[in-house]
Amino acid sequence: MSTLKILIADDHEVMRAGMKSILEDQPGWKVVAEAANGREAVDLVIEHGVDVAVLDVSMPELNGLEAARQIRKQCPKTEVLILTVHETEQVAQEVLKTGAKGYILKSDAGRELVDAVKNVSNHLNYLTTRVARMVPDAKLKEGMQAIDADDIGTRLTPREREIVQLLAEGKSNKEAAGVLNISVKTVETHRTNIMRKLRFHSIGELVRYAVKNNIVAP
Repeated sequence: MSTLKILIADDHEVMRAGMKSILEDQPGWKVVAEAANGREAVDLVIEHGVDVAVLDVSMPELNGLEAARQIRKQCPKTEVLILTVHETEQVAQEVLKTGAKGYILKSDAGRELVDAVKNVSNHLNYLTTRVARMVPDAKLKEGMQAIDADDIGTRLTPREREIVQLLAEGKSNKEAAGVLNISVKTVETHRTNIMRKLRFHSIGELVRYAVKNNIVAP
Protein backbone atom coordinates (compact mmCIF):
# COMPACT_ATOMS: atom_id res chain seq x y z
CA MET A 1 0.00 0.00 0.00
CA SER A 2 1.42 3.36 -1.01
CA THR A 3 1.83 6.08 1.60
CA LEU A 4 -0.46 9.12 1.49
CA LYS A 5 1.88 12.08 2.01
CA ILE A 6 0.28 14.98 3.86
CA LEU A 7 1.39 18.51 4.74
CA ILE A 8 -0.16 20.48 7.60
CA ALA A 9 0.11 24.28 7.62
CA ASP A 10 -1.13 26.27 10.62
CA ASP A 11 0.59 28.98 12.61
CA HIS A 12 -0.47 27.34 15.89
CA GLU A 13 1.80 24.47 16.88
CA VAL A 14 -0.84 22.88 19.12
CA MET A 15 -3.31 22.75 16.22
CA ARG A 16 -0.70 21.12 13.98
CA ALA A 17 0.11 18.53 16.64
CA GLY A 18 -3.55 17.65 17.11
CA MET A 19 -4.17 17.21 13.39
CA LYS A 20 -0.99 15.20 12.96
CA SER A 21 -2.07 12.79 15.68
CA ILE A 22 -5.48 12.29 14.05
CA LEU A 23 -4.10 11.83 10.54
CA GLU A 24 -1.22 9.52 11.38
CA ASP A 25 -3.62 7.23 13.21
CA GLN A 26 -4.83 6.19 9.74
CA PRO A 27 -2.99 3.24 8.12
CA GLY A 28 -0.70 4.37 5.32
CA TRP A 29 -1.00 8.09 6.11
CA LYS A 30 2.11 10.14 6.91
CA VAL A 31 2.50 13.82 7.75
CA VAL A 32 5.74 14.46 5.88
CA ALA A 33 5.95 18.21 6.54
CA GLU A 34 4.58 20.99 8.74
CA ALA A 35 4.52 24.73 8.05
CA ALA A 36 3.76 27.78 10.15
CA ASN A 37 2.93 30.10 7.23
CA GLY A 38 1.67 29.85 3.68
CA ARG A 39 4.96 30.67 2.01
CA GLU A 40 6.72 27.86 3.85
CA ALA A 41 3.83 25.54 2.97
CA VAL A 42 4.24 26.12 -0.76
CA ASP A 43 7.98 25.42 -0.59
CA LEU A 44 7.47 22.22 1.42
CA VAL A 45 4.77 20.89 -0.91
CA ILE A 46 7.18 21.28 -3.81
CA GLU A 47 10.05 19.72 -1.84
CA HIS A 48 8.16 16.66 -0.58
CA GLY A 49 5.76 15.94 -3.46
CA VAL A 50 2.79 16.07 -1.10
CA ASP A 51 -0.50 14.32 -1.97
CA VAL A 52 -2.75 16.44 0.28
CA ALA A 53 -2.01 19.85 1.78
CA VAL A 54 -4.12 20.87 4.78
CA LEU A 55 -3.98 24.66 5.05
CA ASP A 56 -5.32 27.10 7.62
CA VAL A 57 -6.80 30.22 6.00
CA SER A 58 -5.32 32.73 8.45
CA MET A 59 -1.53 32.42 8.28
CA PRO A 60 1.17 35.11 8.28
CA GLU A 61 3.12 36.21 5.18
CA LEU A 62 0.91 34.20 2.82
CA ASN A 63 -2.63 33.18 3.76
CA GLY A 64 -4.13 29.78 3.04
CA LEU A 65 -6.14 30.89 0.01
CA GLU A 66 -3.12 32.38 -1.73
CA ALA A 67 -1.01 29.38 -0.76
CA ALA A 68 -3.67 27.11 -2.25
CA ARG A 69 -3.58 29.03 -5.54
CA GLN A 70 0.20 28.73 -5.74
CA ILE A 71 0.21 25.04 -4.81
CA ARG A 72 -2.43 24.17 -7.40
CA LYS A 73 -0.49 26.09 -10.05
CA GLN A 74 2.94 24.67 -9.24
CA CYS A 75 1.91 21.18 -8.07
CA PRO A 76 -1.38 20.32 -9.79
CA LYS A 77 -1.26 16.74 -8.48
CA THR A 78 -1.45 18.00 -4.89
CA GLU A 79 -4.99 18.36 -3.57
CA VAL A 80 -5.75 21.06 -1.00
CA LEU A 81 -8.02 21.04 2.05
CA ILE A 82 -8.69 24.41 3.70
CA LEU A 83 -9.34 24.94 7.42
CA THR A 84 -11.16 28.05 8.60
CA VAL A 85 -13.29 29.45 11.41
CA HIS A 86 -15.63 31.12 8.89
CA GLU A 87 -18.96 29.40 8.19
CA THR A 88 -20.39 31.13 5.11
CA GLU A 89 -21.23 30.30 1.50
CA GLN A 90 -19.01 33.21 0.39
CA VAL A 91 -15.93 31.68 2.03
CA ALA A 92 -16.80 28.26 0.61
CA GLN A 93 -16.97 29.79 -2.86
CA GLU A 94 -13.65 31.60 -2.37
CA VAL A 95 -12.02 28.35 -1.25
CA LEU A 96 -13.21 26.40 -4.29
CA LYS A 97 -12.15 29.19 -6.64
CA THR A 98 -8.56 28.64 -5.52
CA GLY A 99 -8.66 25.08 -6.84
CA ALA A 100 -8.88 23.57 -3.35
CA LYS A 101 -11.08 20.48 -3.12
CA GLY A 102 -12.17 20.80 0.47
CA TYR A 103 -13.18 23.21 3.22
CA ILE A 104 -13.88 22.34 6.85
CA LEU A 105 -14.37 24.39 9.98
CA LYS A 106 -11.64 24.22 12.60
CA SER A 107 -14.30 23.42 15.18
CA ASP A 108 -15.28 20.34 13.13
CA ALA A 109 -11.73 19.13 12.43
CA GLY A 110 -11.80 16.49 15.14
CA ARG A 111 -14.90 14.88 13.61
CA GLU A 112 -14.43 15.56 9.90
CA LEU A 113 -10.70 15.80 9.18
CA VAL A 114 -10.21 12.14 8.27
CA ASP A 115 -13.26 12.00 5.98
CA ALA A 116 -12.26 15.28 4.37
CA VAL A 117 -8.71 14.09 3.61
CA LYS A 118 -10.05 10.78 2.26
CA ASN A 119 -12.33 12.66 -0.14
CA VAL A 120 -9.84 15.20 -1.42
CA SER A 121 -7.14 12.54 -1.80
CA ASN A 122 -9.57 10.82 -4.18
CA HIS A 123 -10.08 14.13 -6.04
CA LEU A 124 -13.58 14.63 -4.61
CA ASN A 125 -14.98 17.86 -3.13
CA TYR A 126 -15.64 17.96 0.59
CA LEU A 127 -17.42 20.78 2.41
CA THR A 128 -17.90 20.85 6.15
CA THR A 129 -21.40 19.53 6.88
CA ARG A 130 -23.00 22.81 7.95
CA VAL A 131 -21.67 24.69 4.92
CA ALA A 132 -22.50 21.96 2.39
CA ARG A 133 -26.19 22.74 2.91
CA MET A 134 -25.59 26.35 1.82
CA VAL A 135 -23.82 25.65 -1.49
CA PRO A 136 -25.88 24.31 -4.42
CA ASP A 137 -24.61 21.10 -6.05
CA ALA A 138 -24.33 22.89 -9.40
CA LYS A 139 -21.78 25.28 -7.95
CA LEU A 140 -19.77 22.40 -6.56
CA LYS A 141 -19.67 20.70 -9.96
CA GLU A 142 -18.52 23.91 -11.60
CA GLY A 143 -15.74 24.22 -9.03
CA MET A 144 -16.72 27.85 -8.63
CA GLN A 145 -15.01 28.82 -11.87
CA ALA A 146 -17.25 31.82 -12.45
CA ILE A 147 -15.71 34.84 -10.73
CA ASP A 148 -17.55 38.09 -10.06
CA ALA A 149 -16.16 41.15 -11.76
CA ASP A 150 -15.61 42.62 -8.32
CA ASP A 151 -13.75 39.59 -7.02
CA ILE A 152 -10.25 40.04 -5.60
CA GLY A 153 -8.97 37.34 -7.94
CA THR A 154 -9.72 39.45 -11.00
CA ARG A 155 -8.85 42.87 -9.63
CA LEU A 156 -5.41 42.11 -8.23
CA THR A 157 -2.58 39.96 -9.55
CA PRO A 158 -1.17 37.15 -7.36
CA ARG A 159 1.87 39.29 -6.54
CA GLU A 160 -0.34 42.24 -5.63
CA ARG A 161 -2.40 40.05 -3.29
CA GLU A 162 0.81 38.93 -1.58
CA ILE A 163 1.85 42.56 -1.10
CA VAL A 164 -1.59 43.50 0.22
CA GLN A 165 -1.21 40.88 2.95
CA LEU A 166 2.30 41.94 3.91
CA LEU A 167 1.36 45.63 4.07
CA ALA A 168 -1.83 44.86 5.99
CA GLU A 169 0.27 42.92 8.50
CA GLY A 170 2.23 46.11 9.14
CA LYS A 171 5.36 45.40 7.12
CA SER A 172 7.20 48.32 5.49
CA ASN A 173 7.99 48.40 1.78
CA LYS A 174 11.55 47.30 2.62
CA GLU A 175 10.36 44.40 4.79
CA ALA A 176 7.90 43.25 2.13
CA ALA A 177 10.66 43.39 -0.46
CA GLY A 178 12.83 41.19 1.77
CA VAL A 179 10.09 38.58 2.22
CA LEU A 180 9.38 38.44 -1.53
CA ASN A 181 13.03 38.76 -2.57
CA ILE A 182 12.30 41.70 -4.87
CA SER A 183 13.45 45.32 -4.88
CA VAL A 184 11.90 48.03 -2.75
CA LYS A 185 11.16 49.96 -5.94
CA THR A 186 9.16 46.99 -7.28
CA VAL A 187 7.14 46.86 -4.06
CA GLU A 188 6.49 50.60 -4.31
CA THR A 189 5.27 50.19 -7.89
CA HIS A 190 2.95 47.35 -6.91
CA ARG A 191 1.69 49.35 -3.94
CA THR A 192 0.87 52.30 -6.18
CA ASN A 193 -0.97 50.04 -8.62
CA ILE A 194 -2.92 48.38 -5.80
CA MET A 195 -4.08 51.70 -4.36
CA ARG A 196 -5.05 52.91 -7.84
CA LYS A 197 -6.99 49.75 -8.74
CA LEU A 198 -8.88 49.72 -5.46
CA ARG A 199 -9.23 53.51 -5.33
CA PHE A 200 -7.78 53.64 -1.83
CA HIS A 201 -5.93 56.56 -0.28
CA SER A 202 -4.63 55.09 2.98
CA ILE A 203 -3.19 51.95 4.50
CA GLY A 204 -6.19 51.89 6.84
CA GLU A 205 -8.47 51.31 3.85
CA LEU A 206 -6.15 48.58 2.62
CA VAL A 207 -6.19 46.83 6.00
CA ARG A 208 -10.01 46.89 6.12
CA TYR A 209 -10.09 45.48 2.59
CA ALA A 210 -7.66 42.71 3.53
CA VAL A 211 -9.77 41.70 6.54
CA LYS A 212 -13.03 41.79 4.56
CA ASN A 213 -11.56 39.58 1.82
CA ASN A 214 -10.01 37.05 4.23
CA ILE A 215 -6.45 38.04 3.24
CA VAL A 216 -5.55 38.64 6.88
CA ALA A 217 -7.29 37.71 10.12
CA PRO A 218 -9.25 40.49 11.89
